[in-house]
Amino acid sequence: MPSLVLKNFRIIDENADMTGSVTVEGSLIRELIPAEADPARLEEAERTAALVIDGKNFSGADGGLPLLMPAFVDLHAHFRDPGFFENANGTGRAAEMPAAETLESACLAAAAGGYGTVVCMANTRPPVDNLEQAAALKGRADALGLIDLYPALSLTKNMEGRELSDITKLRAPGDHPFFPRLLSEDGRDVDSEALFLAALEEARRLGLPVSCHCDAGGSEAAEAKAAGRPRELWSRIEENNATRRAIALGIKAGAHVHIAHVSTMEAVEMIRQAKSRKREAGSFVLTCEAAPHHIACTGADARRLGDDSFGRVNPPLRTEADRRALAAAVLDGTIDAVATDHAPHTGGDKAAGAPGFTGLETAFAACFTHLVPAEKNSAGLKRLSSLMSAAPARIMGLGTGPGGRGRIAAGLRADLCIAGASSWIVEPGLFRSRGKTSPFAGQKLRGEIIITINRGQIVYDVRRRRTEHV
Repeated sequence: MPSLVLKNFRIIDENADMTGSVTVEGSLIRELIPAEADPARLEEAERTAALVIDGKNFSGADGGLPLLMPAFVDLHAHFRDPGFFENANGTGRAAEMPAAETLESACLAAAAGGYGTVVCMANTRPPVDNLEQAAALKGRADALGLIDLYPALSLTKNMEGRELSDITKLRAPGDHPFFPRLLSEDGRDVDSEALFLAALEEARRLGLPVSCHCDAGGSEAAEAKAAGRPRELWSRIEENNATRRAIALGIKAGAHVHIAHVSTMEAVEMIRQAKSRKREAGSFVLTCEAAPHHIACTGADARRLGDDSFGRVNPPLRTEADRRALAAAVLDGTIDAVATDHAPHTGGDKAAGAPGFTGLETAFAACFTHLVPAEKNSAGLKRLSSLMSAAPARIMGLGTGPGGRGRIAAGLRADLCIAGASSWIVEPGLFRSRGKTSPFAGQKLRGEIIITINRGQIVYDVRRRRTEHV
């Protein structure tokens, strides 16, 4: 007996673009019912369902049906929990100051953005370098019931680059209450090649991807920085050299290397070439992600917002040529996934130069606007669904089997989102996240998340948000 029926939707995933209905039983998708199917199938499901959601109630001005898509999967977000407070360094008043983000506000933001599964990075205070801390954070998120959270485990203890973290204690899923889906040293690349190689070998043993943020530019980048060269130049050297290094060591270890927030045309080409040589690389696996702000924005946007304050992000917003190369690589399959790099800060910290944007609540709309031309809607939407749902789920090992997600198919998790194709103005003051800095502030974007469903339960409804802010 279905607990939920979603009827009259345009159903989109990486493989499908169809009109029809979806029934949900408990936390799983029960069946898809094409619009042309015998009406009795849908009528019977409606008759016994606890709740029916009719897409016709959300139709846009053009009369088109809203989109029903798999909930999104984010490989890269910063939840700032535990330990981030405004002006915490040196004031002696850390406990009295407002947090830049909390687990609760970040999970709410994720649900509002259409996300069902999120990986949060380990660069908290203290860093997430042990299994107990990671399990506790996931347990708190599970208790909220809004999203599935998978804390990334750092590669080294305290993220100091001296000795390996608890990854050496991991054996197999089931041996510990928490088993990570991704490892990462976040923005601190491991300087020691020997230690980085050892971490990659541990990751290969565990079958886990290592997310590399590619900031270790070596002496060339250090010299450019010391000489006072522009940030655009030395940060480009950092990313390109570190990308080259991560690929080379990944091949040597036979590991799965995942390159985070790719932003330069040179890094894109390195990744493209490395993927083309896959047969020569043994068990080596290479995947990568791009962030919506790098897909849609350039250095001109950073300058408009303030290069050293509200427009500052790592890696920086690049040139138009970089942006075009990135968008092309996203569409041709060189780039596997879209990840938000959600990095909230308080207004005071942003004004002082803290790098990062709030991204969970604008990611879909930014990508829908910039990657899905209206005249090529079908192919673009299926590709976008792959980038934001199926591909990141596969990278995490969550695409199939019990709890599988990222697509809409019978037996998979009922993690879904309903989105309209109409335009809306980005108002950061309405964000669920505590971070209010967005390069899309004041812009008109297409594609608004209306409802998010996690494990068959509605966890976000935009109509409630509108009521709350009247």
